[in-house]
Amino acid sequence: MNDPLEANRRWVLVARILRSRGNKGEVIAELLTDFPARLATLKQVYLRKPQNAPQCAELQRFWLDQNHPGMGVFHMAGFTNISQAETLRGYDVLLPFEDRVELPRGQYFVTDLIGCTVFELPKENAKLSSPACAIEQAPGVLGTVQDVFFTGEGVAGTPLLQVETTRGELLVPLAEDICTRIDVAGRRIEVRLPEGLSEVNAPET
Repeated sequence: MNDPLEANRRWVLVARILRSRGNKGEVIAELLTDFPARLATLKQVYLRKPQNAPQCAELQRFWLDQNHPGMGVFHMAGFTNISQAETLRGYDVLLPFEDRVELPRGQYFVTDLIGCTVFELPKENAKLSSPACAIEQAPGVLGTVQDVFFTGEGVAGTPLLQVETTRGELLVPLAEDICTRIDVAGRRIEVRLPEGLSEVNAPET
């Protein structure tokens, strides 16, 4: 592994090493990416121990563990036995932010959505009767995205944004007709809520 890279570089977490595997220096890792097959094409990854800076490591081989879904096996160059592999226990496997997969239009990384401020747009049929009403009709802050929930594997359904509002948690469908604008760079999501949605998860009184 090389010298630590600059601390202000942005990273994407793709796996977390759990333990050694076999006796040839391989390690098994929990995969934290929706595109694990891509890891088999890489020549290098970056490893980071908690609280330390990432370091570049040459990747000799990677493959998916067919017996354990969600797991993958990494074999770093220069690691040839169990003792060496055990030194990697607990390390994060990272890729530079700029090297992450480019998603099709309309798809987003969960990490890009979490933390975005959600603004509620006025109802489409609202009419501005005078300039004094403009402030009332401007988008208002609804809350902040805390998480994204998906339907189970093989089950059709729209992902839900978990939005923390002043009234509590609100689940907003990640659908184009509701989330009318998603500005990842600006950390902003504009929504037009269907009638009654804001009351669905309202706390009981």
